[in-house]
Amino acid sequence: MPAAAGEDGMVEVAAMQKAVKQLHFGEREEIKVAAVAEIKKLAADDPGRKRLLAALGVIPPLVSMLVELQDYHRRQLVVETLIVLAHGSFKNKAFIVEAGLLVKLEQLTNTEDLPRNQRLAPLLLSISFLAKTQSPVNPIRMLPFLIEISIATETTDETRLTCLATLYNLSTKLDNIRAIVSSGAVHILLKLTQNRKASEGALATLGNLMLSETGKRAVEEDSMVPEALMESMAWEDEPKCQELAAYLLMVLAHRSRSQRQKMAELGIVPLVLEVALLGSPIAQKRALKILQWFKDEGRSRTGGHSGPQADQFSLPSSSAGKQQTRECRRAVKKMVKQSLDRNMQVITRRAHASEDFSCFKSLAASSSSKSLPY
Repeated sequence: MPAAAGEDGMVEVAAMQKAVKQLHFGEREEIKVAAVAEIKKLAADDPGRKRLLAALGVIPPLVSMLVELQDYHRRQLVVETLIVLAHGSFKNKAFIVEAGLLVKLEQLTNTEDLPRNQRLAPLLLSISFLAKTQSPVNPIRMLPFLIEISIATETTDETRLTCLATLYNLSTKLDNIRAIVSSGAVHILLKLTQNRKASEGALATLGNLMLSETGKRAVEEDSMVPEALMESMAWEDEPKCQELAAYLLMVLAHRSRSQRQKMAELGIVPLVLEVALLGSPIAQKRALKILQWFKDEGRSRTGGHSGPQADQFSLPSSSAGKQQTRECRRAVKKMVKQSLDRNMQVITRRAHASEDFSCFKSLAASSSSKSLPY
């Protein structure tokens, strides 16, 4: 057995040496492409081989082939091989960046052939994880590609989510936020909040951007705010979206008088009341925080740490304002009834379950161990 294992290892080393040699010195394209296929096979599920192949210098020629190759399928093979080499190795990800992938990105992307460009998205996602390391990636060259793919109607849902995940990774680095905001990503993200498949990722990315003053200002000034966020918070069947949207609205309401006025005009009070009663525990907590700033029929009364100190405003006391108050009261009564009904259903189910369990216990108690067949 040890001898057989040693022979297998020698065969693999020989195959690796041959593939690396063909990749570096092969004269014909077919030979190099065959070497790429062998490298992909050798690197799969073997961290040691990935490190060794990168040390043998396979990454720079692979990146160069992305530009040189005209055949779509061959180019796709190179992309897949780079993804395999990058998976699970921050060092190899950094090598790919150093080899000039991002510099060549503009040459690689063809606006007239978006379906083919989409194939690059998983590779960029892999590289974007460098944002969480000490050697972060500069997002400037990636952002135009990510935004273009995200907004294209031909883009598949899977690729759009991949681009969104890449933006999320990049947004985790505070140094990247200014570049992301300057690229126009905020408006795109707000549009994606309306897509139920992409909403959670878009809201989470916006939450990262709002950790900086630049991001807060960009979100606050966008024409889709706060209405788009309120729509996401209204999704009862998407608790995570509800929680994230409530957080964003809470931050906006805390910092901006104009946003609080917009929220009030759009009828946020019945919405946050509903979330405060029927939402998840996190969403309820955030909704209650917002309610503190709209209490007493729309008058903001904030204390030491409960919200804005200087910004005080009143809802209009016109007939429209009175009508809104009546609607709020009706909404509260309806939601309280819904909450009571749900609680009663839970209590009833528990009571039935308790009865069933009691019957089981009495049956067990009346049966001695002698009556059992075993």
